Amino acid sequence: MFLEHLKSNPTINNKTTRSIIAGAIGGLAGGAVKGLVEHFLPVRKAENRSAQLKILDDLSTKITGTPISVQNEELAEQLVNFPVGASVGAAYGYGKKDKDQLNLAEGIIMGTSTWVSTHQTSLPILGLKDKPTDVPLKMQANEFIAHLLFGITTELVRNKVNQGLKK
Repeated sequence: MFLEHLKSNPTINNKTTRSIIAGAIGGLAGGAVKGLVEHFLPVRKAENRSAQLKILDDLSTKITGTPISVQNEELAEQLVNFPVGASVGAAYGYGKKDKDQLNLAEGIIMGTSTWVSTHQTSLPILGLKDKPTDVPLKMQANEFIAHLLFGITTELVRNKVNQGLKK
């Protein structure tokens, strides 16, 4: 129903808006796949908390005076993962606004660059994640696989939604 509304609204359904929306929806789907992969393949040592939880714990403590409860940790992580996935997907969709065709290689590149720019560089620099040299190779591989699947899923869904909105 949402997509039908967009298709019928010429103000909303221009190439740029269509590409951003398609990318955001793709990023949401990619984020869900990434989260599912990380649920089954360990990406950090059991005693280590995710960067998302560290950020949200700090924010929660500043606002409420208490950290996030253990039973709410998984939900809290998704409250970060989904908006980040949608944002990365929207930016990716915008970058592909003149490229309507499916290109899995570009999805792989996006997933890889997201992994490198977060888990291999910025998160360790910010002290939110261990340095890559301190993370077991198997866990790094799992994280990389999750990001590859994020990129591939984002591209697949972005392309499908974009094509659907064009009709």
